Amino acid sequence: MKYQIAIIGGGPAGYTAAEAAGKVGLSVVLFEKKSLGGVCLNEGCIPTKTLLYSAKTYDGARHAQKYAVNVPEVSFDLSKIIARKQKVVRKLVLGIKGKLTAAGVTLVTGEATVLDAHHVQCGDDVYECDNLLLCTGSETFIPPITGLDTVNYWTHRDALDCKILPASLAIIGGGVIGMEFASFFSSLGVQVTVIEMMDEILGGMDKELSALLRTEYAKRGIRFMLSTKVVSVANADVHIQVNYEAPDGTSGSVVVEKLLMSVGRRPVTKGFGLENLSLQKTERGSILVDEYMQTSLPGVYVCGDLTGFSLLAHTAVREAEVAVHHILGKDDRMSYRAIPGVVYTNPEIAGVGETEETLQRKGTSYRVSKLPMAYSGRFVAENEGVNGVCKLLLAEDDTVLGAHVLGNPASEIIVLAGMAIELGLKTEAWKRMVFPHPTVGEIFKEAL
Repeated sequence: MKYQIAIIGGGPAGYTAAEAAGKVGLSVVLFEKKSLGGVCLNEGCIPTKTLLYSAKTYDGARHAQKYAVNVPEVSFDLSKIIARKQKVVRKLVLGIKGKLTAAGVTLVTGEATVLDAHHVQCGDDVYECDNLLLCTGSETFIPPITGLDTVNYWTHRDALDCKILPASLAIIGGGVIGMEFASFFSSLGVQVTVIEMMDEILGGMDKELSALLRTEYAKRGIRFMLSTKVVSVANADVHIQVNYEAPDGTSGSVVVEKLLMSVGRRPVTKGFGLENLSLQKTERGSILVDEYMQTSLPGVYVCGDLTGFSLLAHTAVREAEVAVHHILGKDDRMSYRAIPGVVYTNPEIAGVGETEETLQRKGTSYRVSKLPMAYSGRFVAENEGVNGVCKLLLAEDDTVLGAHVLGNPASEIIVLAGMAIELGLKTEAWKRMVFPHPTVGEIFKEAL
């Protein structure tokens, strides 16, 4: 069996590449050992956002009186929230399978092993290919904390299928995944404690806006422990005791009903024969790829989390497009200048391009244009008693370098700034664009 493209991994990078190649007539085989959609669709982006929307709807109903709407009794059904999440995932997985089938992609379920740059084995069968795309995704990283193997802790997968709400929850890690789960469980009445080793939550996002989001959630009852290192965990009757070292060097403990480990993810590099390719690596140990996503071996491409660069689904999709275009001989190159980052808390926080911290490390001169989100009439109309911030980072020649937004719907409007950054627009050029009124996106024009 010979194919023009063989793809290992059916996540956002893999299924995007497969569909794009299949649609133009290339013969494609896609190997996936679990479910199409990868981590993002089955146990990441989509299920978490489904849960978060239920929590956001519940929050809205509880505070509907702010909008002159009376809702006398507000409640939620956790089992139905979880069931709806599963229904959404099933629907989208079937949708991806249908699109791949329509594109003529051969789907193979099972663990694939790379034999060399042109041969992949799955079960007893060996598949030959002209081009090989590695899209193996990432996995949860569990740090070596003393006693962790003795307690019944959650990973994000366990939290997604929670059947009974705990009274209290400690989340180790204040990154994107940790904060989204903190938002969900806090909205449903769980007492949440977030323990973060760094001096601020959401590393990589704008620090000022991250601090504002943390302050907002602290008002809602979430306890944040920053610059705090977890040194060990242990069972305490029916609870879990988390022992830590505080910033001042003292030690202490937190006793909670459940513990969620959320310190990050790492690329999957083992279990599929990667070592058989002897690919060149970067100084950080990631696989070296060029601007076409091609490795040191011609015809072998790496897309998605395996690059170790972004670990975001939308980055993976774009990388897959670039790789397929290169195979087709089209001139297309990967750019990481404007990759949006979004945290789907309530309120949302989103950023794209440079942050003040990255510009300062580079020694790049910049100026800040910052406005409250209240300068947007639409925002005021839909966010009674809620504050937000829009921050633009501009070069000395007024080129847009970065944009950061705290406030709903940051996830939907951040792409406007992303396009301006990717296209290298200056403020005058961006201001000439006609923004529909009233929209929250107008905040960018106001900030300019």
